[in-house]
Amino acid sequence: MKSAVIVQMRLDSSRLFRKAMLPVGDACLATLVLRRLKRIPADFYVLACDEASMSSFEPLASAAGFAVHAGPKEDVLARFIQVIEKYNIDRVIRATGDNPFVSAELAVLLMDHASASGSDYAGYLAMPSGMGVEVVRSASLLRAGSETSDPENREHVCPYLYRNPSLFKIERPECPAPWRFPQGRVSIDTHADYERLLTIVAALGQDPADMAVMQWLKRESSQAEYA
Repeated sequence: MKSAVIVQMRLDSSRLFRKAMLPVGDACLATLVLRRLKRIPADFYVLACDEASMSSFEPLASAAGFAVHAGPKEDVLARFIQVIEKYNIDRVIRATGDNPFVSAELAVLLMDHASASGSDYAGYLAMPSGMGVEVVRSASLLRAGSETSDPENREHVCPYLYRNPSLFKIERPECPAPWRFPQGRVSIDTHADYERLLTIVAALGQDPADMAVMQWLKRESSQAEYA
């Protein structure tokens, strides 16, 4: 079974324009995301972007060991399908460019769970937002691509699957206990998120251990509660 980590990115985010290129220490947000995702075992690593972003992403992706594939700007599902067909992939580990602290450990556990259960779609619940990935059978994404034209389903890749549990085997278990902290958040969507990222990196470094991030989030939550 061939697998691929496919991360979707674009530069024209409406909430935080060109956030992928924002500096974080001696790197940028996109580089932190790619370095983290490279720790997930897979046969292929692909950054799937739109045509307008490709020239900006190519050098960053190459340095991190990722190929780049450019496809439709709004139809992200089509981008994933193009990558699946190009590399003849059986299983997709889907990630987004918002998450510089995505957990490779959680991803491996989820991949093992998906393989054991034979799921079409698997995604953990209850971990901090921004630490997880989704594991999806390529055949299921190909089916979604042929059956849905809804813009939301196509922009966000997987909704058609988990909105149709009668058609697909959906697995959405709670994450393992050490990562269970649903109120935590390390996803980067706003300028406030970016400023917080800089604070975390200043405290923990650019590539902290998962549990170091968890401890930081819990301390932050405790301090906010008693402020």
